[in-house]
Amino acid sequence: MRMIFLFIDGVGLAPASADNPVNPEVCPALCRLIAAHSKPIDACLGVDGIPQSATGQATMFTGVNCAAAMGKHCEGFPGPALRDIVEQNNIFLQLDRRGKKVRFADGYLVSSVDELALHRFKSVTTVMALTLPKSIATSDDLAAGKAVYQDLTRETIQDRFPDIPVVSPQRAAENLIAIAQENDFTLFEFFQTDVCGHSMDYARACEVLRVYDQFLTTLVRYVAVSGITLVMTADHGNIEDMLSRSHTLNEVPFIAFGPKEQELRDQVASLADVTPAILRIFDGK
Repeated sequence: MRMIFLFIDGVGLAPASADNPVNPEVCPALCRLIAAHSKPIDACLGVDGIPQSATGQATMFTGVNCAAAMGKHCEGFPGPALRDIVEQNNIFLQLDRRGKKVRFADGYLVSSVDELALHRFKSVTTVMALTLPKSIATSDDLAAGKAVYQDLTRETIQDRFPDIPVVSPQRAAENLIAIAQENDFTLFEFFQTDVCGHSMDYARACEVLRVYDQFLTTLVRYVAVSGITLVMTADHGNIEDMLSRSHTLNEVPFIAFGPKEQELRDQVASLADVTPAILRIFDGK
């Protein structure tokens, strides 16, 4: 049993419109997965207000309704109370306790785990990865093709890291598959979609989605013949409404593709169900 979890930040579900770049002309592979292998799930978590990244991601990766625990939706980087929830019982730790090999495929631009730990601001995924240091990939891993950069192509780091070569989205997918074949659970986070949603720049959003779709097309082709289960979801909506800089109240797609897809979709109705469903699959339930 091997699984790739694609966390795509800020992609919700909305009807087709001139302001929604999540459409078959821009990202056909993503739209095919949404149409045939997904279900809409709740990102609001029963808490008033607009869903935000910190509580949405913490909920997704722990199974705890963190918005309810905090009494509100928390944006940006998690504060002390939210970090404590993530550090205690996240999906990386729970799989490691089951003897599963876990990898966070995003390559950090650091030389060591100790350097990463010194960073003042840490995302939910970074807090989670630091609870299992062996899951972390560094700049050396990235240069060797043993990690994937968050922009897929590495183009955004060429001014600072010219020795780390640019790759195509297709090559990034091939690298991710190679990582997944050596691990039981592999996570890759892509947040350029959320960045674009906040920008209200429709052309930029389309460009980012097209790059991601090239990556996704290659990845799905490999997954289809490898026996790997692909899971993909978002923490909240955003990019599907380019008329606003803010997140949305929309449901998000929960995509499952591969050997365990129906079992996974049957068990997930909100972000709080994602980690428990994955753990049950690994437990053979």
